[in-house]
Amino acid sequence: GQRELIIGDRKTGKTAIAIDAIVNQAKTDMVCVYVAIGQKASTVAAIKGTLKAHGVLDKTVIVAATAADSAPMQYIAPMAGAAIGEYFMYNDANGNPADATHPGGHALVIYDDLSKQAVAYRQMSLTLHRPPGREAYPGDIFYLHSRLLERACKLSDANGGGSLTALPIIETQEGDVSAYIPTNVISITDGQIYLQSNLFFQGQRPAVDVGISVSRVGGDAQLKAMKQVAGTLRLDLASYAEKQAFAQFGSDLDASTQYQLSHGARMTELLKQPRYAALDVADQIIVLFAGKEGYLDDLDVDQVCTFRNELATYMQERHEALRREVRGGKISDNTAERLKGHIASFKKQFLLQHPRKADLEAEAALTASDDQGKA
Repeated sequence: GQRELIIGDRKTGKTAIAIDAIVNQAKTDMVCVYVAIGQKASTVAAIKGTLKAHGVLDKTVIVAATAADSAPMQYIAPMAGAAIGEYFMYNDANGNPADATHPGGHALVIYDDLSKQAVAYRQMSLTLHRPPGREAYPGDIFYLHSRLLERACKLSDANGGGSLTALPIIETQEGDVSAYIPTNVISITDGQIYLQSNLFFQGQRPAVDVGISVSRVGGDAQLKAMKQVAGTLRLDLASYAEKQAFAQFGSDLDASTQYQLSHGARMTELLKQPRYAALDVADQIIVLFAGKEGYLDDLDVDQVCTFRNELATYMQERHEALRREVRGGKISDNTAERLKGHIASFKKQFLLQHPRKADLEAEAALTASDDQGKA
């Protein structure tokens, strides 16, 4: 029932996050609605192909009002998408009205993107001789978007307990989040995921800016174990970014600053992921736990992603019961000790297969000195 805004400049991976969210529903009962507003038809076709390749097309409805369609079609498309999502929210699996005994379904709707819908609405309004306001948008543009996004909600158990979650997308110009449409939609939604183009070009993908991205729902929307392991993550990353800027000017850093820079670099690396490769939430919790407890601090930075992926596979194959425990509630002291034991034993195996650069250099130096001694 949340409304989480995905906002950023052109080509920063906004649609990629939304499509990943759909792909990640492959094993859930979530019905997904993807509303394409004012995009090229070829882009929509490519997205359809991606969803089909990942086996989620049969649970996804694509509402397409492409750039070739008229302004009224682009304006009405998000409302059509919301209505389709509401059908699944208000009805049970058999299509009958949901109630306390027949639970309603869950739907996810993605509006890609509302800035193009706003332009189409402005075009219509000016044609209808409605007075233009700020940036030539009509005065009721805020009402249009608020009415649309307020339709996302979670119903009470008496009404079937269904939900409609909205991921609106907004495109900014040169990172200007204080423009008219961005500020409007930011004020309506329950939080925003802000994507920075400079992070994207540095290879940090998804390029989420942890400083400005928020969820106003906070920890209530997280699993208890996730809240536990990720509670300090944003502060750690913000502190790392600050220290990184400072470290560029001075080389004599004390041990605690050096540790923060080293730890921050590895935690930042841990958050990188390729497209269509989202981790299960239990695996996310385990790898964040490993990072928080310092198991990554002595690895090379370029080993972190390999370590994360192989640790997730190792836990899936050998410790399924522990993964279920982690997903089910808070991490108790006993669970934490067991996790530490499994991560430590995995790390030993990992370092045998993927030696660190320092270990390889030391081995090479030892071999060279042995050869010299023999000579």
